[in-house]
Amino acid sequence: MDLFSRIELAEVLSTIFYTALGLGLFIASYWVIEKITPFSLRREIEEDQNLAVAVLMAAVFLSLAILISAVILS
Repeated sequence: MDLFSRIELAEVLSTIFYTALGLGLFIASYWVIEKITPFSLRREIEEDQNLAVAVLMAAVFLSLAILISAVILS
C-alpha cells in the first residue's frame, strides 16, 4: 500500500485544529500570567536574566502541554 493513500482528511484536519487550539491556549495562558504578575515576565527573563521565573514559566507550559496531549489522546 502507498503511504499517502492511508492518510485520511479527517485526521489531517483534526491535527491542524488541535495544533491551533494548543497554540491558542499557550498564548492565552502566557497573557493571563503576564496580567496577573506585578512585574513584566519578558523583562525579568530577558533583561534581568531571572532563571527562577524562566523555570517557572517552563514548568507551566510543560504542564499545559501534558494536559492538552492527554485531552487529545482521550
